[in-house]
Amino acid sequence: MQRVTITLDDDLMDELDRVIALRGYQNRSEAIRDLARAGLKQAAQEAGSDLNCVGVLSYVYDHAARDLARRLTSTFHSHHDLTIASLHVHLDPENCLEVGILKGPMAEVQHFAEHVIAERSVRHGALQIVPAGAAAPHAHRHQHGHDHDH
Repeated sequence: MQRVTITLDDDLMDELDRVIALRGYQNRSEAIRDLARAGLKQAAQEAGSDLNCVGVLSYVYDHAARDLARRLTSTFHSHHDLTIASLHVHLDPENCLEVGILKGPMAEVQHFAEHVIAERSVRHGALQIVPAGAAAPHAHRHQHGHDHDH
């Protein structure tokens, strides 16, 4: 770990101390590391990065909306290469929550999530992205008796 010395104006330091207290950080270093990670994540997203990422796509939709469940399922099947796992929860008689864990190039994950969130009768949607490093080809490190289409 490296030690870095920075200079911040008083107003910025006061604001940072408020965030530290509000979020319960143990010290300024932890808060600044988290803020730096968030800034780097945002910069990578804005650059339309080809870096791989893991994304958590969550959305609430009206399960009775005409053909929506079929369209969403079809969208996920069409992008099976990005989808790692999904969870479906019945919230109430009208609403379902789905959470999809995605992995792939950041621009592709973002585009896919935007498409899902934009579907008619998807009421709430959000994507959380964690950069995962340079894009790399998919490789299996285990042996089993069947082939995969990639």
